[in-house]
Amino acid sequence: MTDAYKIPLDIDGIRHRIGAMAAQQHGSVADLLDRRILSALQVDGRASWRRVAGALGEAERTVIRRGTRLLTSGYVKVGALAVRGHSTVVLVRSTAGQARMAAGALARRPDCAFAHVLTGSPDCIAELVGPRESLAGLVMDELPGLPGVAEAVAHPVLRHLSTIREWQPGLLTDAETAALATSPESVPSPAPPEEPTRTDVLLLDALADDGRRTYDELARIAGVSEATARRRVSTLRRTGQVRIRAVIDPTLLGLPTEAVLRIRVAPGRLDQVAGALARSPYVRYASFVAGDHQLLVLAALPSEGHLYDFVTMAPWASDALTIETALILASLKRGGVPMRAHR
Repeated sequence: MTDAYKIPLDIDGIRHRIGAMAAQQHGSVADLLDRRILSALQVDGRASWRRVAGALGEAERTVIRRGTRLLTSGYVKVGALAVRGHSTVVLVRSTAGQARMAAGALARRPDCAFAHVLTGSPDCIAELVGPRESLAGLVMDELPGLPGVAEAVAHPVLRHLSTIREWQPGLLTDAETAALATSPESVPSPAPPEEPTRTDVLLLDALADDGRRTYDELARIAGVSEATARRRVSTLRRTGQVRIRAVIDPTLLGLPTEAVLRIRVAPGRLDQVAGALARSPYVRYASFVAGDHQLLVLAALPSEGHLYDFVTMAPWASDALTIETALILASLKRGGVPMRAHR
């Protein structure tokens, strides 16, 4: 890696700016500690309040009170996303005035991970997850039939560089993140995934609705013992078949400017640009896709001024041949969870 791509991250500075700029936003998120608790749940959505408090160096009673309020506010949800199949990013140009309808039709699909309405054209973006064998039917039959869709282009994801499931906005130190990620069942293992059983499917559905359900609740829903529920959830998490994290609008973390970047890079510089983007705390999602742009990026930043600097002054930008930028106007689904409209 060249020095040009060794981008120093001023974590303390990022934390200060995010906390200061968001101090007046959303009564449900009061201050930097609230945002740090949310960031902890992004690392492990099932982490106990005691574990969160220990990692953050805060009083357990304070974390319980604040964490419970955040979860009951309706703006934050801990959900489970089953990892099945391959991702395809869909860019949609909707008929006049029908962008929300088209994005809504995508968001209602059970295979949809995220769906956003954008400025410009295309004016909708979504990620769908499924077997590659179904890609032809998706492109030729399903997408053209969705309401509000004038044109839809599918870009298969060839490689994820950074996903929303792993994204951290720079509010936690490396040590704090490591302390939260040390639960044996939350750390993926190299063990090959097993075919989900009927019990697994029931557990996954229950966790998708509420990722913090107790093992007693999960056992009753799946019709198994608590020990079995605990063992199966642990296996699903260790083998990477499910990710359990807080699903959060970045606005709640002081990052209200969201954008989608489509980037074309000379092949010889692709790895360097991709690596720099994946390391940025502003990049929530980055993938190498098949299509006219190799890189697709979803970013969240404190302001439009930060976005301008990000696409014009960051070291990686000098190696981009083209950068197409669109702002996210509305999010209908994130991390497989329908979003409450509050912008």
